[in-house]
Amino acid sequence: MNDRLYPPQTTALVLIDVLNDFLADDGKLHASIAPMLDKTGFVAHVAQLLDGARATGVKIIFAPHGTDEHSFDDIKHVHPRMQWALQNEVLRKGSYGADFYAPLRPRDGEIVVSHHRMFDSFIGTDLEEQLRANGIEKVVLAGLTSQTCIEGTGRHALEAGFHVTFITDAVADFTEAAHEAALTISYPAFGHDAMTAAEFLEAVGSGAA
Repeated sequence: MNDRLYPPQTTALVLIDVLNDFLADDGKLHASIAPMLDKTGFVAHVAQLLDGARATGVKIIFAPHGTDEHSFDDIKHVHPRMQWALQNEVLRKGSYGADFYAPLRPRDGEIVVSHHRMFDSFIGTDLEEQLRANGIEKVVLAGLTSQTCIEGTGRHALEAGFHVTFITDAVADFTEAAHEAALTISYPAFGHDAMTAAEFLEAVGSGAA
């Protein structure tokens, strides 16, 4: 019996941080993550995932990272990675680096939620509001990076009562160790399922049929 059922009406692909600072050749983080982007075939798999999801009618939600000089005014102990990002204006709201990577941009009618400031795309954003308003039960996660924003968002989605799926070949991280830890330890712990983009599209296609 096939228990991988993803009705398009109640399924959303949440695509996290497909932004220029990560993906464009001149992005501030690109040189550091490029080897793993190449190794995982990240851009091609995300493009495949987006095309297939659009064709089947799955709701597509983009969840971008973005900060400014006031993003952590209410945080006494700002994480060192976030301090560095602030100092170097990485993923700065309104900047080229925080804009969507052109080949993976949202299309008209697709949802872009408000910016998350750290690793969880729910905190301080309207992501949960958008999911609930659209009747979403199953959250499918892809984007960047495997062990931080993808994992952090997945943990929150699980705690909030959603069915959580991680797309294993449409994520990437700065190191192979971080990426593999997410795939082999975190995703089985915090997801109901984990699969490739092709496997998901086959499943949702069957559901649509």
